[in-house]
Amino acid sequence: MKATNNTPHKKTSSLKKVMQFAQPYKARFIWVIEFSIALSVFAALRPYLLKETVDNYLMHKDMPGLIKYVGLMGIALILEVASQFYFVYWANWLGQDIVKDIREKLFAHISSFRMKFFDNEAVGRLVTRTVFDIESIAKIFSQGLFMIISDMLKMVVILGIMLYMNWKLTIVVMLAMPVLVIATRIFQKKMKGAFEEVRAQVANLNTFVQERVTGMKIVQLFNREDIEYEKFKVINKKHNDAWLKNILYNSIFFPIADIISSLTLGMVIWYGGVSILNGDSLTTPGDLFAYTMFIGMLFNPLRQIADKFNEMQMGIVASDRVFELLDMDEHTQQNGTKEAWHFKGELYFDNVRFSYIENEEVIKGITLKIEAGQTVAIVGATGAGKSTIINLLNRFYEINSGTISIDGTNIDDFTLDSLRRQIAIVLQDVFLFADTILNNITLNDPAITREKVIEASKAIGVHNFIMSLPGGYDYNVKERGVMLSSGQRQLIAFLRAYVSNPSILILDEATSSIDTYSEELIQNATEAITKDRTSIVIAHRLATIVNADKIIVMDKGKIVEHGTHYDLINREQGYYKNLYYSQFAVENEEK
Repeated sequence: MKATNNTPHKKTSSLKKVMQFAQPYKARFIWVIEFSIALSVFAALRPYLLKETVDNYLMHKDMPGLIKYVGLMGIALILEVASQFYFVYWANWLGQDIVKDIREKLFAHISSFRMKFFDNEAVGRLVTRTVFDIESIAKIFSQGLFMIISDMLKMVVILGIMLYMNWKLTIVVMLAMPVLVIATRIFQKKMKGAFEEVRAQVANLNTFVQERVTGMKIVQLFNREDIEYEKFKVINKKHNDAWLKNILYNSIFFPIADIISSLTLGMVIWYGGVSILNGDSLTTPGDLFAYTMFIGMLFNPLRQIADKFNEMQMGIVASDRVFELLDMDEHTQQNGTKEAWHFKGELYFDNVRFSYIENEEVIKGITLKIEAGQTVAIVGATGAGKSTIINLLNRFYEINSGTISIDGTNIDDFTLDSLRRQIAIVLQDVFLFADTILNNITLNDPAITREKVIEASKAIGVHNFIMSLPGGYDYNVKERGVMLSSGQRQLIAFLRAYVSNPSILILDEATSSIDTYSEELIQNATEAITKDRTSIVIAHRLATIVNADKIIVMDKGKIVEHGTHYDLINREQGYYKNLYYSQFAVENEEK
């Protein structure tokens, strides 16, 4: 097997990758730009109309003209507000649709990753990428890119009108702009590092909280509340410090920008006032009125561009993390083309070797044949490799060498989806979603109807148990099935496996932690579900082992014995015999 390459490919920038998701919304993208242009024009038009009003009508006490131009300014204001509304609404709409598409692609991408990836990746980090980081990407459009484009267009239009109105006053204004641009650039660089640190600390905080909340029973059982609280304080302090650095930069920059803007306004008023007093015909009182508005409209976007760059930078940093995940090639290799419609169930492991960690084999050259329809039990000490065999059969992990075949066909030759549809697993640690019993059984498969579920539950003897719950099949088991006992969760898992009608059934220590009542139900369910079906049982309960057609005994990644219970129990100095009398016989005596 070839190792999967999981090195991120950064052939294009994250921003370009984000923009590729905007292609389906090209028309809406164009409309946003057009509303941005309209907003710039109407915003710059109002100060110019004010100048005309002051110079031509107010100074000459022309009431009809004054009313006319005030009306024109009102119309310009209404058009500006309308343009602002559609610009903001469409920009946010576009951003949300784009992140919706990215989130769906990311979720589908992560869902197809092989198990090895999840062994090494913290759940909290994945939640941060899928929820918080992607939401930050929306800000690229809603508060970043389009806002910057709008502000830049507004500044260009305003500067053009200012130069047309009074080039001398415009030069005074432009002399101060490089200072603000330089300050903005420095601020932007500082903020990039600050945002990267913030996102890293958010991920760490999410990971810590996710793990502690999930494992709260262990935290309380071992009186770890104070210890975990102290750990949380350290992580929370780092998160707080990262945000304080962000706040510090904002606290320095914005007062500086305000001072520059105020000084520029003072210089314009002084220079323009002196020009008017000296009889300069180029400068008029209307210019001073207009320029007091123009300076705010010019400098505020320039100052806020830094803030918009912050939002955009946060979105880009977040997109870096998201696309790093999207660029990972952690998928199970899917070269198979054959559809597995139904298996007879003959399994063959031919000299299979596997290691979770390189050069540390946990399966060491296993060769094993299971006949169709057999029930085979696999026993051995913890770490012997029992559950690993199940993981390999489902292709959760890729083997190092050897082959695994079903009905004479290498499992690599089957499509992954069709292979897994023919194999059902009942685990010891049953996972149930915060949903109804019915949906936890069907997993929202439309092909599995309520009637089919009820029929199946009656067939394996769990219908009465389900109907005893409030709401029956519509009973919500809450997160991880906390409203049910471990035995009840196992019964749901058995029914889930049964209704899928698998060709091969796997019970991974599925009866190891149940009460006496549930055990009887599960024994009946086991008989029904394994009938005429190839079944592999990771054994724990004695009854399952004794009734198995074959018992495979594993130790340290190798098969050390195989045969029926009676063959193995009569073998002198046998591994299984020692295991039986040291472990299973004790259990039998307790019964």
